[in-house]
Amino acid sequence: MPAGRKRERYWLAGLFAAAALCLLAGHGCDGGVAGPDAAARVGPTAPAATADATDALRPVVLFLGDSLTAGYGLPTEQAFPALVQERIDAAGLDYRVVNAGVSGDTSAGGRRRIEWLLRQPIAVLVLELGGNDMLRGQDLGALAENLRAIVGETRAARPGVRIVIAGMRAPANLGPDYVAGFEQTFRSLAQETGAAAFIPFLLEGVAANPALNQPDGIHPTAEGHRIVADTVWRTLAPLL
Repeated sequence: MPAGRKRERYWLAGLFAAAALCLLAGHGCDGGVAGPDAAARVGPTAPAATADATDALRPVVLFLGDSLTAGYGLPTEQAFPALVQERIDAAGLDYRVVNAGVSGDTSAGGRRRIEWLLRQPIAVLVLELGGNDMLRGQDLGALAENLRAIVGETRAARPGVRIVIAGMRAPANLGPDYVAGFEQTFRSLAQETGAAAFIPFLLEGVAANPALNQPDGIHPTAEGHRIVADTVWRTLAPLL
């Protein structure tokens, strides 16, 4: 087994173990399981909340995700969506990034939130959800249904929207069928929905590297987020 893949395997096993301890303790590994009020918590922190009238009309790149998108453990400006905004500005592109990441959120939570988020002029949706579904060992059919519904609602409200699917990987602890099925869920979603772009593994080059992850071994450091931003930008830039 290549060294990089072996490190990733150990990272995935550690991720699952840490998440299990958090869940047994009665709270989410992302710093709190998202509840019905998740949309309300996103509202005040999203850039659109304080944007002036002109800025509010700019087409939006919406990052819908969990703690990885939210930048858990870091200032918001160090999370990868904010770093993508810097690249957009440097390229002279007229897009506004909205970070709709909520720590602890699942695909079901994202599905509940999307209607509220669609009030904005979304041009691109970057969908990063499913990691918490996996950590809870939830049904893959339900995960696929929720993600498919998010894409469908977005396209119905915003015809012409471009979709980016960000994939994740599961630890071997969940069994080979679940591991394979989990990864395939994202790939199949991209194929079925005709998504504009697919990122096979959001944490490529970051997972399993202690220097790029916080002490919990799950969430990237500021440097890790810079690498994630590079990964996302390679896929996103051609769409913009």
